[in-house]
Amino acid sequence: MTIQFGTDGWRAVIAETFTFENLRLLTQGIADAVSAGDWASGPADFDPRLMVVGFDTRFLSDRFAIEVARVLAANGIRVLLTHADTPTPALSYAVRHHRAAAGVMITASHNAPRYNGVKLKAAFGGSALNEQCRRVELFLGDNERRARGPNLMDYDKATAAGLIERFNPLPAYYEHLRTLIDFNLIAHNPQRLVVDSMYGSGRGAIRGILAGTGCEVTEIRGDMNPGFGGVHPEPIARYLGPAMGAIAAGHGAFAVATDGDADRTGAVDGRGQFVDPHRIISLALRYLHDKRGLRGAVVKTVSTTRMVNRLAQRYGLECIETPVGFNHIADLMLERPVLIGGEESGGISILGHIPEGDGVLFGLLILEMVAASGATLEELVAELIRDVGPALYERRDLRLNRPVSKSEMTRRLSEQAPQTIGSLRVASVETMDGVKYVMDDDSWLLIRPSGTEPVLRVYAEGRNEEAVRAMINYGAGLAQA
Repeated sequence: MTIQFGTDGWRAVIAETFTFENLRLLTQGIADAVSAGDWASGPADFDPRLMVVGFDTRFLSDRFAIEVARVLAANGIRVLLTHADTPTPALSYAVRHHRAAAGVMITASHNAPRYNGVKLKAAFGGSALNEQCRRVELFLGDNERRARGPNLMDYDKATAAGLIERFNPLPAYYEHLRTLIDFNLIAHNPQRLVVDSMYGSGRGAIRGILAGTGCEVTEIRGDMNPGFGGVHPEPIARYLGPAMGAIAAGHGAFAVATDGDADRTGAVDGRGQFVDPHRIISLALRYLHDKRGLRGAVVKTVSTTRMVNRLAQRYGLECIETPVGFNHIADLMLERPVLIGGEESGGISILGHIPEGDGVLFGLLILEMVAASGATLEELVAELIRDVGPALYERRDLRLNRPVSKSEMTRRLSEQAPQTIGSLRVASVETMDGVKYVMDDDSWLLIRPSGTEPVLRVYAEGRNEEAVRAMINYGAGLAQA
């Protein structure tokens, strides 16, 4: 059995690889790594014998979380276990708030319902560092070679001994959000909005914290449904039909949506049009700089809109691009003041917050931006596009005829870079994560081959539909080569 951490934890199909047995083995590796004495990257005063465990709304997630707690308790680690499903950012904040050594979140985030997973959190309140994950894998492998099984303690005995304690992470998390969001401003101009929780563990969070503000909140897909209605709990246009329908039915002036574990966000404007994370990040950067007067570095992944680059240049702010994955953004948030960091998938954070994407926070920030402006969300987007756009965006995942290594394809595509794509001239070629062709009008095409399966991921941003179509078609042609 091989368990490896990806960009944000381990995910696998329930009952195939994601089993109670494998989870116990993994948890023993985590316990060994945390207990080894050199578990770093946290506040100087974190408790090396304390961990926080939470879970989402997926099938058996609550049971899986209990098993994690039992193994940790058997290793002498005191566990704070959430009493109910909880947003991942709330769990991450709880790790820092309680000065725990680490946290475990049972979730497969936005993956299909048949998946579950483990997100490992460090003491600073974000995803564990690569070296920490590798350390867990080393202990896991060593235990497997020695045929050493996990330690396991009876749940009731662990509870009676004070090694497992149930708790609610939301009050402390809400209190923290109140330092980042201007609820007085929201209460001064309350809005009618739809919250689409997509049956995920963000359910009730935005509605709950807005109680008493005067906002009229209609929450949809907020009940328990481990199958997520048969769709991926990912807040992108093709999965937000219910939110668009709620807007069309007059239930709100706009909608905000969170994914399966509420670390990603999306939105729908008053016309029922999807507002993607590219626009959300750009709107937030403008608002934080212009209205709040905040400063700091701007961090974005290579697959995120260049509207952010243009705004950062205008403001005189350092703009840093990273490979795809919020963990790269988090690393920089630990090193320097970052005003905003985000990726095209909807994971975004801001100055003063934990280094973690937070769909709840950004749902509230969208609300604050609308309330502060006195304009509709669609008007804010239109103003943004007039100012630093246009920027039309498309992404496709294309099957390759044969598997090709990422390094090989990156080398080939960079060496054979075209001079033009459609009517646009290729001005530069970047190879940070795949190959990115930047055009002379600031449009771009990013081609990221998968290292594990024959898939070519193609992203394009252009100033008109013709340009985007030409770039996407060029990428599609490479997939057939």
